[in-house]
Amino acid sequence: MKRYVPAKPMTARPEAAAAIALPWVIRLRYAMAGGQFLVAVLVDRGLHTALPLGWVALPPAIMALSNFWLTRRTRTPDTTLSVEPTSMVNWCFVLDTFCLTAVLMLTGGPNNPFTLLYLVQITLSATILTKRQTWALGGLATLCFGALFFHYRPIPVIEMHHHGQGGNLHLIGMWVGFAIATFFVALFSGKISELLRERESSLLDMQEQLARKDRLASLATLAAGAAHELSTPLGTIAVVAKDVERYAERTAHDASLAEDSRLIRSEVDRCHRILRRMSAEGAEPMGEALTMLSAHDVLRAVAREFPPDRVRQQTESGSGIALLAPPQAIHQALSALVRNALDASQTGTAVLLNAERAGDFVRLVVSDRGSGMPEETLRRVGEPFFTTKAPGQGMGLGVFLVRTLAEQLNGHLTFSSTRGAGTVATLEIPANQSHD
Repeated sequence: MKRYVPAKPMTARPEAAAAIALPWVIRLRYAMAGGQFLVAVLVDRGLHTALPLGWVALPPAIMALSNFWLTRRTRTPDTTLSVEPTSMVNWCFVLDTFCLTAVLMLTGGPNNPFTLLYLVQITLSATILTKRQTWALGGLATLCFGALFFHYRPIPVIEMHHHGQGGNLHLIGMWVGFAIATFFVALFSGKISELLRERESSLLDMQEQLARKDRLASLATLAAGAAHELSTPLGTIAVVAKDVERYAERTAHDASLAEDSRLIRSEVDRCHRILRRMSAEGAEPMGEALTMLSAHDVLRAVAREFPPDRVRQQTESGSGIALLAPPQAIHQALSALVRNALDASQTGTAVLLNAERAGDFVRLVVSDRGSGMPEETLRRVGEPFFTTKAPGQGMGLGVFLVRTLAEQLNGHLTFSSTRGAGTVATLEIPANQSHD
C-alpha cells in the first residue's frame, strides 16, 4: 500500500547542503593538495631537510586526480551521478584523511605541526554532512592520528619531544587532546549546523504556507468575481424559465414543460444560494466559528447528500466522538472527498465513511473501492489545479481546499492507495484543542 504524507523539508537538507558545498569542497581539496606538496618542498629546500618528495607527492596527486574526476562528473549536465552528493562529499573527506595520514607519516608523524589539519575535514563534515558521517569521520581521524605514533619517518629538525620510535607521555597527551578536540568540534559544530538547518526548514515552511495562503486568497477573489459575474445570466435564465412556465400552463397546457421549467427555476435558485455563499466567504472556510460537533452527526449529514446505495456510514461510526471544527467547512470538505471517491469508485460499489479517535485527534476516513492511484498521482494529490478528471469535470481545487482546511485546524490530510483495491482519504483534526 502506498501512502502520501506531507513531506518534511528537513529530510532533504543534508543532500541540498552537500550539493551546494560540493564545488567549494573541490576547490578546497585542490588547495590542500597543492599546499601539502608546497610545504614539503619548502621544508626540503629551505630547511635543508631531506624528504622523500617523490613519495610525499603521491597522496596529493591522488587527491588531485580524484578531484579532477569529480569535477568532470559534476560539470557534465547529462551525467547522472550514481552516488548522492552527501555520500560523495563524505568519501572525499575519508580519502583526504588517509592521504593526510600518509603525508604525515612521511614527514615526522605526530611531531608534524600540520596534524591539526585533521580538524578541517571534521569541521566541514559537521557543517555539511549528517551526524553519523561526522562521528564516523572523527573516529577515523582519531585512529589515523594514533597510528602516527607507531609508523612514521622521523624528521630530526622537528623531533622536539623524543628521539626514538614509540610514544611518550607528551605524545600520548597530544593524541588524547586531539581526540577531545575532535569530540567537541563534531558536537558543537554539528549542533549549530543542525539548529541552522532547522531554522532554514522553518523559514521554508513559512514561505510555503504564505504561498498557499496567497493562492487561497486568489481563489477567494476568483470566487467572489465569478459570483458577481454569474448572477446576471442566472437571473436572465430564471426570468425566461418563468415565462416558459406561464406559457406551458396558460397557452400550451403542457404539464411536462411546466414541470421542467419549475425544475430549471429551482436549480437556478440553488445556484444563486451557492453564489451568495461564495461571494460572502470566497474560498476561506475558516470564516465561521469553531464548534464542538459530533463526528457521528457530521458523517450522517454528509451521507444524506448522496444516494444511500453509493455512500454508507459504518454502523454507529463516530458515536461519542466529538471534534472542534467549523460546521459548514468540515461538511464541505468531507463532501468533496466523497465526490472524488465516487468518481473513482467502480460501478456497484459504495463509498464508506468512518470516524475514529486517535489520541487528541479525530480521524474522518473516506474509503473507496476504485482502481487506486499511481505513485505519481499520489505524490501530487492536493496540488492546486491538479486533476486526473476529464476537461470540464473538475478544476483540481477540492482536495487542495480540504488540505488547506486541515492545516488551518492544525490537522492533516493523508491518502493511502493500493492499485486495484482503492484509496483511503483520512482527514485528521484536533478533537478539542483551541485553534491557533
